[in-house]
Order: sequence, then structure tokens, then C-alpha cells
Amino acid sequence: MEVKNLTCINCPMGCALTVEMNDDEVLSVSGNTCNRGDVYARKEMTNPTRIVTSTVRVSDGKSDMVSVKTREDIPKGKIFECVQALKDVCAQAPIRIGDVIAANIADTGIDIIATRNVDKDH
Repeated sequence: MEVKNLTCINCPMGCALTVEMNDDEVLSVSGNTCNRGDVYARKEMTNPTRIVTSTVRVSDGKSDMVSVKTREDIPKGKIFECVQALKDVCAQAPIRIGDVIAANIADTGIDIIATRNVDKDH
């Protein structure tokens, strides 16, 4: 049996979690003050994922860049590939929050969406 220590990132409490593992199976989670900590620990130990935030270039906009993020979390192992793919993306203004900037980034099935508006430069 292996014991891992994590800090929960689901809320500001930052609970110190202790996870007992047997190979790839989570046996128990302790230290969490709510159920979200248990869910987080189990997912982090078996299939870690992250939301990726970045910026992409904008053409014909009042701003040269727009902030973006993954619509959902992606596998942790795909983060670098996702960021690399964004280097070649250039969005066309106007852009609205929630617009899909890049579909199926890094073959994850997850879209990159805008997190701010950029008006067209007149």
C-alpha cells in the first residue's frame, strides 16, 4: 500500500488530503471537509486533468491578443501539446466571450473558448 499527500484545490479551504493507494486503485481518502475533496483526490490520483488558460493572437481587432481557456479540463499529459497548438492560432475579430477559438484542441475533444470580448478595429 502507498500513501500520497495532496492539497485539495476545489475551494479556498485547501484541505490536506491523505490518499491510500493499492497500485492504481484508491482505497481511501481522508482529511477532506467535504465530498468535493474526496472526488478531487480520486480523480487526481487516477486521471489528473487541468483547465488550460492562455492567449491567442487576434487579427483586425482593437486588441492584438485575446485570453482563452479550455471549455473543460483536459488530461494533464496533453497540456504541453495544447499550448503548442495555440501558438499557431489567430482569431478573427470580432470575438465574444464563449466563442470557439480552436475546436478539439490537441485531439482532446475539448474546445478552446474566448474569455473576453474583442471588438473589430474600424
